[in-house]
Amino acid sequence: MKTKNGLLGVGILTGVASSLCCVTPILALIAGTGSLTGIFSWLEPFRWSLMVVSILALGFAWYIKIRPTKSEDCGCDTESRSPFFQSRTFLGGVTVFVILSLSFPYYAEAFYPSNEKKVVFVQEQNIQTVEYLVSGMTCGCEGHIKSEVNKLNGIVSCQVSYEEGNTIVKFDSTLTNVEEVKTAIERTGYKVTNNPEQ
Repeated sequence: MKTKNGLLGVGILTGVASSLCCVTPILALIAGTGSLTGIFSWLEPFRWSLMVVSILALGFAWYIKIRPTKSEDCGCDTESRSPFFQSRTFLGGVTVFVILSLSFPYYAEAFYPSNEKKVVFVQEQNIQTVEYLVSGMTCGCEGHIKSEVNKLNGIVSCQVSYEEGNTIVKFDSTLTNVEEVKTAIERTGYKVTNNPEQ
C-alpha cells in the first residue's frame, strides 16, 4: 500500500505542478495583481514531462488497486476494510482532480470576464493592427491578456498565442494607441519585448 500511496502523491504533485504555470494567471486575476503571473512560468518547458509522469503514476496506482490479490481468493471483502485513503473512491477522486488540473488550459478562459466590445468605426484608415511580442506567457495567460486589453476603448480584436509568444491587437487609433495597449498587456505581469511602431 505504501507504493500506491507514493504513486498517488507523485500523481497529485506532478499533476498540480504541470498546471501551476496555467493556474497562476487566474490566481493573479482573483488577487487583483499581475505580479503573480510569472512565478511558475519556469515550469512551462517541463509541462508535458510532468503530465506524462502524472498519468503514469496514476495509471500504475490504478493497476495496483484493481489487480487481483491473494486476499481476494478467500472471498473476503477487502475494499470495505481498507481506509478511505486507500479506497477506489479516493483514487477516483484524485484521478478526476488530476485530469481537471491537466486539462485546465482548455477551459481557463471561462474564468475571465468576457468584456469584448463591438467597435463601430467610421474610417478604415483609423484601424491599426499591431503585433506585440510578449515574454513569460504560459498556457493560462491568453484569457488574462485578452481581458485586460479588451478593457480599453476602441479594441476591434485581440488575438493572443502563448505558443507564438505574441499578441496581435487591432484597434481604432482615434480611441486608443500602441502605448496604452502595451501598458494593458504589461498590467498582467508579462513583458512586451518589442517596440511596436506607432
